[in-house]
Amino acid sequence: MPKMLIASAPRLAEFKEYTDRKIEKDEIKCKILYASPKHGTELTDFRAKSPFIEEKYDEEWQIFVKRNPDEKSGVPFGEWNLGNQWIGKIIEKGEAVQNFEIGDLISSYGGIRETQIIKAVDNFRCRKLPNESLWKNALCYDPAQFALGGVRDSHIRPGDSCCIYGLGAIGQIAMQLCVKLGSYPVIVVDPIERRREIALKNGAHFALDPSVGDIGLEIKKLTDKKGVDVIIETSGHVSALQSGLKGLAYGGTISYVAFAKEFNGLNFGREAHFNAAKIVFARACSEPLPDYPRWSRRRIEDTCWRMLVENYINCEDIIDPVVSFEDCAEGYMEFVDRKPELSIKLGIQF
Repeated sequence: MPKMLIASAPRLAEFKEYTDRKIEKDEIKCKILYASPKHGTELTDFRAKSPFIEEKYDEEWQIFVKRNPDEKSGVPFGEWNLGNQWIGKIIEKGEAVQNFEIGDLISSYGGIRETQIIKAVDNFRCRKLPNESLWKNALCYDPAQFALGGVRDSHIRPGDSCCIYGLGAIGQIAMQLCVKLGSYPVIVVDPIERRREIALKNGAHFALDPSVGDIGLEIKKLTDKKGVDVIIETSGHVSALQSGLKGLAYGGTISYVAFAKEFNGLNFGREAHFNAAKIVFARACSEPLPDYPRWSRRRIEDTCWRMLVENYINCEDIIDPVVSFEDCAEGYMEFVDRKPELSIKLGIQF
């Protein structure tokens, strides 16, 4: 029987066997070749530290509310299929499927498992991958959306200076987008040397280690005391926001992309108060988007897919490391949870 990777308990990933159902006439079945988890919000759920454990987001009131006693947790340990992106080859297709053929490479959303069944009629998230060599780019489809959303919401313009905090997949992609926009200087901040090296390789102008020195002051030094026009914060650490407020130019903007935890020790009575800082919270899937109706999540997704398949964004160094499907339970716990400093975005090869 085929297997899938599940969170059997908080911080415990294991395999579980499953049986595929018969496909519907508008569906396809794919044999999976590559997959990847989501290192941000998924990791928070995996560690049982998500607000969705005991709460839910009320769309009508737009607030988090307590779940009823008889409601299931929003993170169903024991059955939750870990992962969010995959690439596979079509092995079955329904009679109503016209735009895909057996053998086509498909990229879409879904967990880490040996097969996937998805709708292939009127489903724009069923993406045909033109070349298997782009598999690492395709696995970055989800983080690219949040990077693009964060860059757009920052209103960065050609020539603006910027700093990206956090060099996971979202931060690395946001950095590449800012470089291509003509931003200068593009400064990156991350405590992990390997991540800083990859950012410099892919176009960043300066890389800073937050464990050494006063990062806010260093940003000011690199910008002739002015500070950067834009900060894109993807790390979720309170120290990043505090030092970012110090390194931000007067009237500058922090585009806050990270899925943050509760902060202690944040002080808005310093540079933020004196320098008219602006903080915007960027989330590409919270609709309507700031530029609605011209921009929707669908437009964000279409734009990112085009950038990825045209190699405008290069994710070759971002999918790191790559483990086999057989080793991915231990790989998930090691590289995503226990020692995230050893990875950027985990790749899984079947």
